Amino acid sequence: MLTKRVIPCVDVDLDDDGNAAVYTGVNFEDLEYTGDPVEMAKRYNEAGADEFVFLDITASAEGRATMLETVERVADEVFIPLTVGGGIREKDDIKETLRAGADKVSINTGALERPELITEGAKAFGNQCIVISVDARRRYDEQGEHYEQVDGESCWFEATVKGGREGTGRDVVEWAREAEERGAGELFVNSIDADGTKDGYDLPLTGAVCDAVSTPVIASSGCGSPQDMADAFDAGADAALAASIFHYGEYTIEETKQYLDEHGVPVRL
Repeated sequence: MLTKRVIPCVDVDLDDDGNAAVYTGVNFEDLEYTGDPVEMAKRYNEAGADEFVFLDITASAEGRATMLETVERVADEVFIPLTVGGGIREKDDIKETLRAGADKVSINTGALERPELITEGAKAFGNQCIVISVDARRRYDEQGEHYEQVDGESCWFEATVKGGREGTGRDVVEWAREAEERGAGELFVNSIDADGTKDGYDLPLTGAVCDAVSTPVIASSGCGSPQDMADAFDAGADAALAASIFHYGEYTIEETKQYLDEHGVPVRL
């Protein structure tokens, strides 16, 4: 049986002095300074994380390139798979990000705006390098294609772009299927509704995507405890990502993995 992965993530932006800094927020808003991305990467590498995710959270919205100098410094500190996202729009962006030390690239806005980018990237660099990130939000209208029952109401999940700032009208489940067909090696499913709440992952969202594809799925947003990760794995996720619970020292990677192991989840100890 394949082991489930526990992945810490840093959301990185430029501070007032133009330096890379990690921020943590709720529902993609109210961001607070959390630390230095290079130091945090080093700490998580030593703590036994299975992978590490670095997201430049404003690159796409601001139309700028990913902060590759910081990526290079992070890559020097981690010896586990490194995924980097934010501002990747062209095949050359994928190339430069991998050259900076990333093992995988996470693409959201660029892929939704031009889905051919997935195919181009997979063909040039391999499916294993291409992670399609989805920033999903719930909608309670009749414009979706795939509906789930949530708290007695029927809703669908819309894919958004530019850090959740703009909707696309695309149904997340159908977009996940298309991304898989185009060559995505992994799907990174974020919930705007659950982000930063620590109330648990959006399990209807996670389950709907997992049921629709055979590509590995990373559950993201809302983790408040190791049990939340166990629930995400029960919903079909192959990996679970968390930020706040690790950044603020509420749980360690080791404690989280021990809990999962004790509850029957196969993890790398």
